[in-house]
Amino acid sequence: MSATQPSTSVGSEDLLSELDAARLQTLDLVAQITTFDMERVIDPLMSPLAWDLGHIAAYEDLWLSHRTFGMDLLQPELAALYDAFETPREVRGDLGLLTYTEALDYLAAVRARVAEGTRRLGAHEFFHEMVIRHELQHTETMRQTMALGRLLPSDEPPSGHEAVSGTDRPSVVVPAGENWIGADNDCFAYDNERPRHTVVLASFAIASSPVNNQSWAEFINSDGYLREELWSPEGWAWRTDADVTAPLRWDTGEPAAPVANISFHEAEAFARFSDCRLPAEHEWEVAAAAGLLDGTGYGWEWTSSTFGGYPSFQAFPYREYSEVFFGDQYRVLRGGSWASSPRVATTTFRNWDLPQRRQIFSGLRLAADA
Repeated sequence: MSATQPSTSVGSEDLLSELDAARLQTLDLVAQITTFDMERVIDPLMSPLAWDLGHIAAYEDLWLSHRTFGMDLLQPELAALYDAFETPREVRGDLGLLTYTEALDYLAAVRARVAEGTRRLGAHEFFHEMVIRHELQHTETMRQTMALGRLLPSDEPPSGHEAVSGTDRPSVVVPAGENWIGADNDCFAYDNERPRHTVVLASFAIASSPVNNQSWAEFINSDGYLREELWSPEGWAWRTDADVTAPLRWDTGEPAAPVANISFHEAEAFARFSDCRLPAEHEWEVAAAAGLLDGTGYGWEWTSSTFGGYPSFQAFPYREYSEVFFGDQYRVLRGGSWASSPRVATTTFRNWDLPQRRQIFSGLRLAADA
């Protein structure tokens, strides 16, 4: 299938319904937020919530209205302003953004022309799905912002995540062998999930459950945040500069609940404290594909892996999605969080962030050689 032409083999009305379902989730999420909170910088690390709405609309207009259906951009003057790569987070609050009401109008206007184009020319299997998942990913990002501003709904995180069964010690042994990694060609996947290939792994052990609050409290009570030998030089410098003494918004809560909002540096220090290590992302994927991991989906799980392309990687449909982030600077997270859509957080999906970041709903799972 061409990367730029619609495919009438895909159910157009079904994909339009899925687009509308994702939009309903977005609108329901922000309906409780005041205009003041939508338009202000809630945290210097994050975009104003209204920027996310404008970005969702501009992305959909670019990839569906313009590049799929050949329409002119609805508001071309907004293209750079709402381009995540052209306009980084740290400057978004200083720019002349659309107001909350204007952003809602922009969303509606773009969707109307996308619906018209889809019904007239058919859906594009890849691009329509990409736009759906893009919006679902941004509602998770918006929840991160809302959590920083204490604006989450009272029922989030949802009930049912209070505790995870199993042990958070590496107790499940995976034998050495050759394993398939990455997404099949017959399903939607992002470029960094492909091509599917084999890797040979040594035998390893991995915990059946993520590290919980009780274990993290033991780390705190054992002066884990004060013991330099547990931290990498970069991690120790970050911990001391930021005066970090506990996870972000630390609340012991349910002892058996997975710990949340920790950085890679904290995860790595805890693993050393536990005489363990973090799993490599290939180890995590193999264990998850085999159904050996409980408690996935509560929080993203840090791995030891830096973010890079698989062998013979090819950027598609644009290199700014992932290729520009390849290198030693970013670490890979796997598994998804309570705020992730299962449609996005598949077994092969690769998330990534800087090792000091804690706004993401992140935890860890221990591993060891076996």
